[in-house]
Amino acid sequence: MGTIDLPSGIFITGTGTGVGKTVASAILVAGLSARYWKPVQSGLLEKSGLLEKSSFLEKSGLLEKTDTEWVREMTGLPSSHFYPETYRFRFPLSPHVAAEKDGILIDLESMALPETKGHLIVEGAGGIMVPLNEHDLMLDLMKKLQLPILLVAESGLGTINHTLLSLDLLKKHSLPVLGVVMNGPLNPDNRKAIEHYGNTRVCAEIEPLERIDAMTLKNVFRRCFAGDQNE
Repeated sequence: MGTIDLPSGIFITGTGTGVGKTVASAILVAGLSARYWKPVQSGLLEKSGLLEKSSFLEKSGLLEKTDTEWVREMTGLPSSHFYPETYRFRFPLSPHVAAEKDGILIDLESMALPETKGHLIVEGAGGIMVPLNEHDLMLDLMKKLQLPILLVAESGLGTINHTLLSLDLLKKHSLPVLGVVMNGPLNPDNRKAIEHYGNTRVCAEIEPLERIDAMTLKNVFRRCFAGDQNE
């Protein structure tokens, strides 16, 4: 898709759960040798839509890892690149429900950006309107952190509506949107519609991956974010 000027801090959100936020985050972490922080982790890592139906995650045993553990293992970066979650819950549920089951109340003020040098990738949980507690949504955390946002969306049927609604909400709250990352088989019609009606650049299209390791992540980064068409 060409080179994109990536800022030092990026918030990764998605049109929903399971759209590929964690793999998109891993690509950026590997390509930029960035730091990674997931403030809220609910349950174990779910299978990402960026993987083929060959069940690479199941074969690797990676379904037993949290997102942070998975990104660390796939990128091969040292532990100093990874910040602990502020909240980590046992059940793979919406954060407000998972927190209630664990007897914990999520406090928005307890989540502050870690001090770091270089790039920082922050990954949200679920989508923009996921509740954190009775009063706050993931949107409120994004407003608090004020990082430029990459919106991850699937490439297939239904994505136009979900993506345009998400972009509209972000813009109504004056949040800075870097662009959209589309995950899945290439779909030029959906990409053009999102760019036209959303007035937002699709800055990367990530096709399904047969496997994931540090080399693959770096190659995908160069191809999708650094404009290297020879990979």
